[in-house]
Amino acid sequence: MNTVPLALYAAALVAYAWHFAQRNALVGRTATTLLIFAAFAHTFVIGMQTMEVGHVPIAGTTSAISTFVWLLALAYLYIEMTTDERAMGVFITPLLVALQTIPALRPSVEAQSDVLRGPLFGIHVSSLLFAYASFALACVIGITYVLLFKEIKAKHLGFFYARLPSLQVLDRMNQVAIVIGWIFLTIGIIVGVVWTAQARGGYDAGDPRIQAMHLQDPKILAAFVCWIVYSFELFAARRIGWGGRRAAYLSALGFLIVLLNFVPISYFLTKSHNF
Repeated sequence: MNTVPLALYAAALVAYAWHFAQRNALVGRTATTLLIFAAFAHTFVIGMQTMEVGHVPIAGTTSAISTFVWLLALAYLYIEMTTDERAMGVFITPLLVALQTIPALRPSVEAQSDVLRGPLFGIHVSSLLFAYASFALACVIGITYVLLFKEIKAKHLGFFYARLPSLQVLDRMNQVAIVIGWIFLTIGIIVGVVWTAQARGGYDAGDPRIQAMHLQDPKILAAFVCWIVYSFELFAARRIGWGGRRAAYLSALGFLIVLLNFVPISYFLTKSHNF
């Protein structure tokens, strides 16, 4: 089922690229429509998977990636519809296609282990996924900021200048995305600590995966490093004036850590988050 959203995300990518190159209003509306259909199709897939296993598909890495893609698509559509700006679609949709390829090629919905049942686990994972979606948007906004800045600095106002919002608007959008992501990342980490303490005191305390839940685990360590990077970015923006390019580079660094945590660490390195 994951192939249908993937195909629609790919079609939206082509349309956004065409719109970005030609600035054709009709093509832009078509791109948005295709992305809306992709999000609806993805919602249907997640709904069917929820009915199949009895819970929102976030327990396993592949399911979590699919849910992250869905949240990122919805978050971007919200920004696009509230700002009436489609320029960043050409930067967001490649990420949607690349990540959705994983659940499309490895279709699986993992049954939820008993230790994962309960509201705290759902809040923990949902908060982190929403935070990561916000950081993905911040990264894309940061990339567009750097592209536009370089064009303005070179005094060659052309391709990006005609297609992207102003530097001030991009910087403000980046900061908003970072603040929202940081809030949900903080909530996710705090709830995760509480949930881990409860799990260690429960009947599954002997599970080696529960025992592996400590700061030395690569996935948990990467989440804390990510929190430190974005906390510093917020501090630097407010206290020492690190906006603009510096904030854009920090956003890219933070999201690189997110991607590493999402794919190679989740699949190959963690001993605690492989339920």
